[in-house]
Amino acid sequence: MSTTTPPSPRSLSEVHSSVPTSSRRGWFRRMFAFAGPAYLVSVGYMDPGNWATDLEGGARFGYALIWVLLMSNLMAVLLQTLSARLGVVTGRDLAQACRDNYNRAVSFVLWIFCEVAIAACDLAELLGTTIGLHLLFGIPLEAGVFITAFDTLLLLALQRLGIRKVEAFILGLVSIIGLCFLYEVFLAKPDMGQLAGGFIPSITDLHALYIAIGILGATVMPHNLYLHSALVQTREYGVDHGGKRAACRFNFFDSVVALNAAFFVNAAILVVAAAVFWRNGIMVTEIQQAHQMLAPLLGSRGASIAFGVALLAAGQASTLTGTMAGQVVMEGFLHIRLRPWIRRLTTRAVAIVPAAIVIWVRGSEGTTDLLIFSQVVLSFQLPFAIVPLLHFTSSRRAMGFFANRWWVKVLAWAVATVIIALNGWLAWSEVAGWLAGPHGMVIGLFVLPLVGGVVVLLGWLMLAPLVKRWRVRPAPQAARMDADRALGGRLPAYGRIAVALNNGEVDRKIIGHALPLVRAHHADILLVHVVEGPTSDLYGDLSHSAEARRDQDYLDELADRLRAEGLTVHVLLGHGKPSEQIIDLLSENRADLLVMGTHGHKRLMDLLFGQTIDRVRHGLDIPVFTVR
Repeated sequence: MSTTTPPSPRSLSEVHSSVPTSSRRGWFRRMFAFAGPAYLVSVGYMDPGNWATDLEGGARFGYALIWVLLMSNLMAVLLQTLSARLGVVTGRDLAQACRDNYNRAVSFVLWIFCEVAIAACDLAELLGTTIGLHLLFGIPLEAGVFITAFDTLLLLALQRLGIRKVEAFILGLVSIIGLCFLYEVFLAKPDMGQLAGGFIPSITDLHALYIAIGILGATVMPHNLYLHSALVQTREYGVDHGGKRAACRFNFFDSVVALNAAFFVNAAILVVAAAVFWRNGIMVTEIQQAHQMLAPLLGSRGASIAFGVALLAAGQASTLTGTMAGQVVMEGFLHIRLRPWIRRLTTRAVAIVPAAIVIWVRGSEGTTDLLIFSQVVLSFQLPFAIVPLLHFTSSRRAMGFFANRWWVKVLAWAVATVIIALNGWLAWSEVAGWLAGPHGMVIGLFVLPLVGGVVVLLGWLMLAPLVKRWRVRPAPQAARMDADRALGGRLPAYGRIAVALNNGEVDRKIIGHALPLVRAHHADILLVHVVEGPTSDLYGDLSHSAEARRDQDYLDELADRLRAEGLTVHVLLGHGKPSEQIIDLLSENRADLLVMGTHGHKRLMDLLFGQTIDRVRHGLDIPVFTVR
């Protein structure tokens, strides 16, 4: 399966290979350097969508279903490890791999499914944050829904500080969640004997089976499989066999530690529900109800506060990773990049509409139904992430030595079969409930064709490798491996190549020299131009002179032509002194190489016209390629 479109840019190119993991470091320091991607992924396993099933499971069946959480965690470790391995070995994230190997129609459908799943997950995050604000500060749910439309913009500012700052922030939120539930467990004083017995698999009745399926369905998040395969590429590692093997090993450790932290949080929610509600014969199915009853039952207002703080932290952490996942799938499937705040507000708007309507009509009672609905949507999408992942990582042609061994294939497909079957059963149970309702016939006209199409597409994905061989696109680093060895060292990797333009005839020559470098490195191209003149000097970015508008139109038109060739293009328009503006723009946007033209003047004319390039060359710490 192949397409004629050019390869997609590198995943998360602004932070690609930005974290050094030198082999000269000690083992623990290298492990710390690789640690981080799995922590970003882990928040998806403890988002508010999981809380409802954990609470009901503990309140209704005590400790009996904690083994389901453990099994879910083991499944998650396996799938996330395969996702990380795909990114490390091939240099492609899961969305890019799908775009490389499926035709345009299938890729588009998979993208739609994934965007719907991200919106559904965002719905759960929105509800978690809204409920957390209501529980802690008494903010009405209706107002909280709209407050969450803008809270994420504060988090997006972190991305400008680098991936390590984002990881540190997420780790801080995960730590807050963990400490809050450690405090809850301490207050609840669970029965350790019954807790240990809960790790023995058992299902008491059909309702317990339903809750167990709900726990499984809410655990593995489809967008996390796309995100993890991109995040691991933020590390700079050797592209030879040894470098990739070490990266796979360290990312496995990262996944085990981070996902076990997520298991602790989910298990703590279930244990607290069992020790507090099940032990007292109280049935709790809603997050708000659990918060209200914790304080009187445990005799401490701190228990309710800790519960609300953990819920708010979980919603905020999931919000940021959901934004990054959306960026990965849109760039990978469609080769389109939106500004993070635009993408975030668009996704959040999709989640706000149903949340606002349901809360306005049904009040707090509707939030639980919305959480369940979001998990059903995720259940529908999950197979379309798992099946391609297993096919790609099992392909010897794509993965080489790192292709799944036979026992990994057996285990992975067994896990996939269980997850797909249980999620399918859960989703169909909910759909059957809708069809049995008062508007079942109308709903069936829309839902049943969709279900049929989903089944057909899933069957095609399962059988696709039997029809055609997987297409392999070499990672940018792999294409340079032989040259690295020949020269006895690593060649530089340019992820963002800037091109300084002056809106003149020489621009064609400058771009002509830059494009081979851009394509060879699969890099982003930054089109840079500075508007000069008194207006630009005085008003800077606020300048709206005719010249500024003309230059902006020129850059936009040029960018559209380059994007039509499959390139990722960023337009940077400065105002003021060219040398200062070019230095500032390239530093802010983390360019790796600058291509700019020379005037060719000598002596006096060089003194008059040749100062910009010298100042830029001395003001930047990146290579400058001059074109005459």
